[in-house]
Parts: sequence; structure tokens; C-alpha cells
Amino acid sequence: MILIADSGSSKTDWRVIRKDGKIEQFRTVGFNPYYQKAEDMLRDLQTERIQSLKGSIEQVYFYGAGCTGEKNKQTVAGLIKSVLGKDTLVSVDHDLTASAKATCGHKPGIACILGTGSNSGDYDGKNIVANRPSPGYLLGDEGGGSYIGRHFLQDFIYDDMPKEIREMVLEEYQLTNLEIQENVYQKPFPNRYMAGFCRFIHDQKNHPYCFQLFYNGFTDFFKRHVMRYTNYQEKPVNFVGSIAFHNGEVVRKVGADLGIHIDIILEAPIAGLTLYHQNKI
Repeated sequence: MILIADSGSSKTDWRVIRKDGKIEQFRTVGFNPYYQKAEDMLRDLQTERIQSLKGSIEQVYFYGAGCTGEKNKQTVAGLIKSVLGKDTLVSVDHDLTASAKATCGHKPGIACILGTGSNSGDYDGKNIVANRPSPGYLLGDEGGGSYIGRHFLQDFIYDDMPKEIREMVLEEYQLTNLEIQENVYQKPFPNRYMAGFCRFIHDQKNHPYCFQLFYNGFTDFFKRHVMRYTNYQEKPVNFVGSIAFHNGEVVRKVGADLGIHIDIILEAPIAGLTLYHQNKI
């Protein structure tokens, strides 16, 4: 059997492909070796569902946020082997590769991620041949949930958002400046916390202020990522991620305004990855 995982900072989608072609799926929390210690990732991997697969999985294809350098890849591979068995074959790659395989398949294109964070790559049909920097939620993640949520919280702190929006935020979250600072500076996963406000922003997207938060964030993403690739206007630009999927009309409008062809937008790449790897059985 084959086990496929697509892991972002917030959640991981898993698919088991059995030799008879049957597919099973489940979800766990997300993993990111940049932000988590090995012992914390191991604890989260030791779910009853994953442990039940021990000894029956021949190959694991794990695609994850933060799985760029060899050190991080080896760390994640070692943790998976410790749960599923040391003889399990484990391939670890970046979540951007997953996005490219799921949306582009074997054809060239620009693959993008807009979820909690953001990333992009120029894909030649086999490999990512060019990649813009992705320095994380403190220095980058343009267009991602943490980026948009951060600007939203900044506006709340400085009282720079429209009065009616601020009143709705206070009513729904009873938010305070102190609470924001505690979640951002003292508690784990501040990127998830900031991205969590995108649900509210999405629900109020008909308000010009909330629409503009998404529009500006996506514009920053296109200008710092997509528009830096060679011949970007001649290539299909594909997206995966909850932020892109649930705000696809805004993504497409920004693309159109900048002369960029947006092709596929998926909420998650796991279905495309499953099709890509089924021939491995």
C-alpha cells in the first residue's frame, strides 16, 4: 500500500491507496519542521489511525510545508519511519511540489500556494526549476492567511478599520490588543492565529474594506512572486490552498487586472496527488 500526505502548517490530508485500487482518507493536524520540534511532530504523528498502518505501508510520499532543506526532509522521514516501521520507504518533498503535481501534472506552469502561508514555483512538467524566496510569516507569506490576518489585526490595534467592522469584531471575538499580542508573541503557531481571522474577513467580503484586504494581499503576492518568473504571462498560473479557493473570484480579478492567466484553483492538492501516484501501485 501507498500512503500520501499533503501537509500545511494547519492541517494534513492523508490518502491510503490499496493494491486493489481502493482509497481511504483521513486528516490530522499540520506539520512544519521550521516551527515545530521533532518531539512535538512525533507526538502528533502517533495518532491511532496512523499507528494502525504500521507494517502495511510500503511507500510514503510526504509533501509538507517547511520540507525544503535536506535536514528537515531527513527529520520528517525519520519520524514517519519511527511510527510506521524502519523498513518503510519514505519520500519527503516540499508542499510546493505537491501543488505543482496536483495542478500541472506533467505540463509546465506556475504553481502557487495561498493557504496559511504562501509560496510559488516555476514548474517545467517534472521539477520546480525556479522558486521565489519564502521566508515565512514574519518576513513573507504575501497573500496568505497569516499575511492578510496580520494586516487586519494591525488595523484593529491602530483603530484604522471602519467603525462598523470594528464593532462587529468586538461583538464576535471580544478582542483586545493584549489578547492579540499574547497570541502573536507568546503562544504557539501565531501564523495560524492570524490566519484564523480570514474567515471573518471572507464573511464580510462585500464590505469594501474586507475586499481590499484580500485584493491588496493577492496583488502583493503576484508582484513579488508570479511576476518575477520568466515569461509568466505565457504560462498557466495555478493555485492550491484554502485562501485562494474561497476567494477565487478576487484572485482571478487581481490576475486579470495584472494581465495574468489564472487556470486551476484547488482547495487542496490531495486528490490530484492521488491521481499522480496511483500508477505507483
